[in-house]
Amino acid sequence: MNILMALSQLEVTGAEVYATTVGNQLTQRGHTVHYVSDTLTKPFIGQFFKLRFNKRSIPRRFWHVAYLTYLIKKHNIQLVHAHSRASSWSCHLACKITGTPMVTTVHGRQPVHRSRKAFHAMGDKALPVCEAIEQQLIEELEVPSSQLTVSRNGIETQSFSPAEPPNNAKPIITIVGRLTGPKGDLCYRLLDECLDLDKYDVRVLTGSAMEARFEKFTDKASFPGYTNDVAHVLHQSDLVIGAGRVAMESLLCGRPTLAIGEAISIGIVDKNNLTHAMATNFGDIGPNILDIDFSDIAKEVEKGLNHSSCSPAVTDTIRQNYDLSNIVSQVETIYQDVVITKLRKEMPILMYHRFIDNESQKGTRGPYIDINLFEKHLQLLKRMGFESLTFEDFAAKGTIERLRSGKRYFMLTVDDGFVDNYELMLPLLKKYGFKAVVYVVTGETYNRWDVEASENPDKPFPLMSAEQINAMAESGYIEIGGHTLTHPFLSKLSYQEQKSEIQQNKQALESIIGKKLTSFAYPYGDLNEHSKEIARELEFDFAVATNSGPRAFHQDLYQIRRIAIFPKTSVLGLWRKVTGNYVFRKNK
Repeated sequence: MNILMALSQLEVTGAEVYATTVGNQLTQRGHTVHYVSDTLTKPFIGQFFKLRFNKRSIPRRFWHVAYLTYLIKKHNIQLVHAHSRASSWSCHLACKITGTPMVTTVHGRQPVHRSRKAFHAMGDKALPVCEAIEQQLIEELEVPSSQLTVSRNGIETQSFSPAEPPNNAKPIITIVGRLTGPKGDLCYRLLDECLDLDKYDVRVLTGSAMEARFEKFTDKASFPGYTNDVAHVLHQSDLVIGAGRVAMESLLCGRPTLAIGEAISIGIVDKNNLTHAMATNFGDIGPNILDIDFSDIAKEVEKGLNHSSCSPAVTDTIRQNYDLSNIVSQVETIYQDVVITKLRKEMPILMYHRFIDNESQKGTRGPYIDINLFEKHLQLLKRMGFESLTFEDFAAKGTIERLRSGKRYFMLTVDDGFVDNYELMLPLLKKYGFKAVVYVVTGETYNRWDVEASENPDKPFPLMSAEQINAMAESGYIEIGGHTLTHPFLSKLSYQEQKSEIQQNKQALESIIGKKLTSFAYPYGDLNEHSKEIARELEFDFAVATNSGPRAFHQDLYQIRRIAIFPKTSVLGLWRKVTGNYVFRKNK
């Protein structure tokens, strides 16, 4: 995807660290990320556009909106991700003008006033970084809970790991944070009221310029400035004082950590207060600024210094909840939700069955299509600029691959595994350069499920042999998928009967093609919760239904909706089905 990260800042902030860290991970995953901000100091990959969001006069704001609109159109931006109030306001209007999906990560408590309630300006989805922000948005700004998803700060957890406690002659206490705003006020009071600067070696790590009020501490505390090697500084510390990402990184390093921010003091983080710490972004978020009892801080400092390290259980919890890869995967899912819902378009997944080249092969039950009409379908797809994907592609690249900028994708699936798939379909796929997923029944040699049907029985049509199945798989154009042994209605079977049908089919196909299956198709599109549970248990990555499941297929990877192709699906009919909004129009 083409993504625009927007933020407003004049110095290093947690929002910038979040935006660039997540943005760089997205870039590594194949996305193109652009940035627009007043300044940008952290390492980033992508284009940077300077825009003075901090200049908030009415004429300036109109200019911000106009420039953002230009950037969105010029660089084919598919989604805007804002990270501050000033940037989100302008981005919201620019996205309204251009019809561009937008999300906003909310890093802090929001100001409450009448206009803010009436105009949230957060786009299609707001991502508070903790539960306290989520609660404030719901209770004070009346943002619908359906518009909110908690998405925590992502940390490159592999860059932070516990080390042996330092052996300092004098306890080193490191304070990390800005010297401006509420955080600056907090740092000042810690130095002035709470810390014995003769007893401790106090170091203030900050990217802020020194303010005059801090000069009186320079004789007894050190201000080493900013560093890119945060882990090294944390490992040297006997105690770390900070909030937000600082506290998380310190805990990942195994250091005793006093979580205190511009709102509240959590105290020394342990397993008893960890949930509260996470919910408040480690003290950064609360109902009031500096709602802290500073008389207790000295005791907390001593408590922390009495421990050589934090609890390993706390470190493990931080690692599980803030791992960057997991957070970015969640963000990618949210991007897909927003884009598909906003644009009401989804990649078409077509479902074929048999292919015929003469009248005698017509059936009475199972769908089929004349091979000449099928070729016209492929010609239309080629003219429309479509490229084909398989579930093996998604397993390797993620489902968001279907939203790659400048691409138009579809998926071609074929059920049952008839001989005509090999004899008639495969040559045309090679001719037009398209791939398909073929779901194969292995316990039958013909379509007995239709031939022995009680009503309107069909004629027998042969299924592929093992040699033909393997040839399909080795062609480079076909992904082979599971489709049971005998093509039953799965919901009518017991759990064990279902599992036997699916598992034995999977084992047979994997033995034939010599590799693991990626996807499975429920016969008739018939399933229940047991069916989905078995598909997960047997380690299929995806399972497809027919006309059931969410309209956006990434929202349930074990009940993916498909679009059926019938004998009378003309070229015009196919065009209607592949425009992208078919499932939205059909299922109003």
